[in-house]
Amino acid sequence: MKNNLIREVSKAFDKTGITRRSFLKLSGIAGGGLVLAATAPQLNAKELGTLVGSGELNAFVQLSSDGNITIYSARPDMGQGVKTSLPMIVAEEMGANWEDVLVLQSGVDKKYGSQWVGGSMSIASSFDHMRRMGASAREMLIGAAAESMELPREEFKAANSEIIHISGRKLTFGQLAALAVKQPVPDPDSLRFKDAEDYTIIGTSVSGVDNLVITTGLAMFGIDTEVPDMVYAAYYKCPAIGGGIARANVDEIKKMPGIIDAFVVQGNGQVRQLLPGIAVVGDSTWAVFNAEGALKVKWDKSTASNDSWKKLVKTARKLRGKEGDNVVLKKGDVEVEFRKTTNKVIEGSYTYPFVAHFCMEPMNCTASYVKGAGGGKDRVEIWAPTQGPSGIPSTISSLYGVDTDRVEVHVTRLGGGFGRRFSTEFVCEAVEISKRVGKPVKLTWTREDDIQHDYYRAGGFQWLKGAVNEQGKLVAWDQHYIGMGQNGKPTSGSRFGRAELPLPTLDNVRGTSTYLEIDTPCGPWRAPGANTHAFVVQSFIHELAHLAGRDHLEFLLEVIGEPQWLRPGNIRSLNTGRAAGVTRLAAEKAGWGRKLPKGSGLGLAFHFSHAAHIAEVAEVSVDENKKLTVHKVTVAVDVGPIINMSGALSQVKGSVIDGLSTMVGQKITMERGRIEQSNLHDYPVLRIPAAPEVDVHFIQSDNPSTGLGEPGLPPLAPAVGNAIFAATGERVRSMPLTDEGYSV
Repeated sequence: MKNNLIREVSKAFDKTGITRRSFLKLSGIAGGGLVLAATAPQLNAKELGTLVGSGELNAFVQLSSDGNITIYSARPDMGQGVKTSLPMIVAEEMGANWEDVLVLQSGVDKKYGSQWVGGSMSIASSFDHMRRMGASAREMLIGAAAESMELPREEFKAANSEIIHISGRKLTFGQLAALAVKQPVPDPDSLRFKDAEDYTIIGTSVSGVDNLVITTGLAMFGIDTEVPDMVYAAYYKCPAIGGGIARANVDEIKKMPGIIDAFVVQGNGQVRQLLPGIAVVGDSTWAVFNAEGALKVKWDKSTASNDSWKKLVKTARKLRGKEGDNVVLKKGDVEVEFRKTTNKVIEGSYTYPFVAHFCMEPMNCTASYVKGAGGGKDRVEIWAPTQGPSGIPSTISSLYGVDTDRVEVHVTRLGGGFGRRFSTEFVCEAVEISKRVGKPVKLTWTREDDIQHDYYRAGGFQWLKGAVNEQGKLVAWDQHYIGMGQNGKPTSGSRFGRAELPLPTLDNVRGTSTYLEIDTPCGPWRAPGANTHAFVVQSFIHELAHLAGRDHLEFLLEVIGEPQWLRPGNIRSLNTGRAAGVTRLAAEKAGWGRKLPKGSGLGLAFHFSHAAHIAEVAEVSVDENKKLTVHKVTVAVDVGPIINMSGALSQVKGSVIDGLSTMVGQKITMERGRIEQSNLHDYPVLRIPAAPEVDVHFIQSDNPSTGLGEPGLPPLAPAVGNAIFAATGERVRSMPLTDEGYSV
């Protein structure tokens, strides 16, 4: 409760114009305490006590004489929980009591180092940095205690926000604050980290630091931003992606109630920056949204996309059974195995659609472009829910010539990201409109804008052929990956590499790829590449197991092979021993092999992505009307030590629900370059009654901790598809399931 009280008092000061940072500094001084900055070891003592940093830092620790500890989190939080988990690492090494900690979002500055978030990389890339911060602060506190008591520092330890001598004498962190700030910063090579068995914070379940304000509606997402003299805006673009504007009735729009201005923006033609559009500015979001219905626009489609999902499907069908244009991997001789009369051979064609990110919070940004007075320099202030805040200043500088140090970015909490908020076009649009109207502008996209102008998960097609011998062993694998390309290169998310299971573990393999040229923007979508590849590969392995007449678990473990690192020493490479471990655990916990009622089945799948080894077993039933019920999903996870058990469970369960929602009924199609879906009525999401029980089990291995925001999603689709086959004998080779006649 103390954390929450401090946070709310800090917010109260925000409303008076005093920032949280100013409030904390003032309160520390008023309380007679000094600020301890846990900084990189190369900083000197003169810099301590101020909010300074280096490229190696991601957060700071502040300590006041009343014992309050403030830890700054430098990476955006979009629901993955890093605002809680990263400070937990700092607090653990520091020896702090978590109840004494207040976590605040840091500003955006190169001194914090990398501040982007995505790829399930935050924990893996920040773990050691956070430990150094905590350990450095701990050693300075121990030095202060040793100096105060005139005893050897090796006789002290830190625990429960106290420095404790072997005699039992104690000094609190608050009591040591003034003296600790004068201690020399430890050499990084001298720092020693806690052993895992001594952890008191890491590995426990800690409620998210913003959970209370989120659940009570007090959390400030980007869409909640309010600044003085702010006006509201919407930005309408050509429905056919990439099109321009020939003419528009902006003069009529200006006369509508609540409308302040309307004008055409020609933009720079860059899809990730500023496409042509019509800006509508008003005194409320409702007013600018309402104006869309009155817009009359002659669109210039000479530069617009002409993509067609139907044409892509037809093209892919013609490529079935053929080798791709690009060789990914060839070894052995698959044709020899396919020709053997003693082998059994099967072929399969798989299809998966484009899908939208569909974040709960649509794209939005508040921007204030202030022109320099009297020959002074322009400056820009931005409030945005973004995954890549540190890249925004350079983008704005390239567009408007504003010095990067004159672009200030405030990161708000993100209402979902999943890769969508790496792009900055909604930021550029807000800045452009603010510059034109001379006021702070809050730009909000409609839900229709959000779906029809996304950076989609790339759709695709795969053709596979496999052979099993008389002993039921997989002896040949032929895979043609048909993905999406732009300007001769694969789009984001169209990924097929030689390290994809089972290519590395088989003797006879042919993997090739073809890329179909499109204009539709594609971008990273939760577990890029893996989110579709797992569906295809793990489903086809099950097909081959059935062809061989073998138990799927036994067959899959054989395909995974003997324990080994694919790339020894590389934590982000597949470890077949860890893969087998989670596969066995998921099967065991799900009761693999047990008898189920007619119309019910279990399905198993494993996938490695984002340095995580995860296996899932789905239990489903299907009635005579093809109504699907996913009763339970059992998940086994190996991502090394878990930082926050509560957050880890949330991420895995959320991934399963997200994966199921996408598999069941979500599909983006386009004709003549125009996206055909627009809102929940034709792009449905899973409803609460259809959500399954999710049972999660972690293997707490000694490997370095890696992320969990994405890798729980890929195994879901093949696990459900394989379970449907077990229940009905009907093979699922395409998504969404509604296209196959299923409902939930």
